[in-house]
Amino acid sequence: MKSRLPIRYRRDEPRGLRGGRTYNARTMRAAFPFIGSLLIAAVVAGCAMEGVPGARGGDRAASDDPFVRARQQMVSDQLVARGITDPDVLEAMRKVPRHRFVPAEVAPQAYEDHPIPIGYDQTISQPFIVAYMTQALDLVSSDRVLEVGSGSGYQAAVLAEIVQEVYTIEIVPELARSAAATIEQLGYGNVKVKEGDGFRGWPEHAPYDGIIVTAAPTYIPKPLIDQLAINGRLIIPVGDWYQELVIVTKTAEGVTERRTLPVRFVPMTGEVTRNPNAR
Repeated sequence: MKSRLPIRYRRDEPRGLRGGRTYNARTMRAAFPFIGSLLIAAVVAGCAMEGVPGARGGDRAASDDPFVRARQQMVSDQLVARGITDPDVLEAMRKVPRHRFVPAEVAPQAYEDHPIPIGYDQTISQPFIVAYMTQALDLVSSDRVLEVGSGSGYQAAVLAEIVQEVYTIEIVPELARSAAATIEQLGYGNVKVKEGDGFRGWPEHAPYDGIIVTAAPTYIPKPLIDQLAINGRLIIPVGDWYQELVIVTKTAEGVTERRTLPVRFVPMTGEVTRNPNAR
């Protein structure tokens, strides 16, 4: 296991979490055939700020990307300075073009030290929270990760730079479609996006080496623990008005929980609210 340094608390306000639709590179091309044409037109017109996306871990930003320095400063000032030490997490945060995951009118704020509204009463999480939760999973490149609460798709893209497979679920249909489109445009072929309720996870692809939840239930849904692999980790905000990030580790001997940072996430919605005692 990688050693971790203490990390100072920062507050954040991520997103809420429905059944059904799955988006990946293949299905996005079928559902949105105009995306490729739009991208080509943008490049020809000189409007695209990103380079041609490559395989996982490739350089997704053009050399003249005006946000390169902002990303570097974000990593040094907001992450390294607060104890984020995992080199894979730091490199992923340097690579992923966060400004592509926020509305165009707030793109200049993308690398600032706070969450940003993305519509539908949801936000893209503060950079530190994204890095902290990713680091807490202690990931390696061969891992398979489930995210509950895709939001803009940014967290999934960060995970995709580190691990082999990412499955992400979003309950807001418009956000699920938007996240899938952005992930497709950036060439993350190792990410699948599903429109649905994340309370019961995504059992078809279980077990998962890591599960990350970006909305707060009042208790930890048992289906998520059931879908953890042995030695896998789940990180989830838990609580109502007062919330804490909880890291769940599953071993052959059982399950342990460790509470870490006080946080403020939006409540998890969907089935969890209809089954308040289904622990």
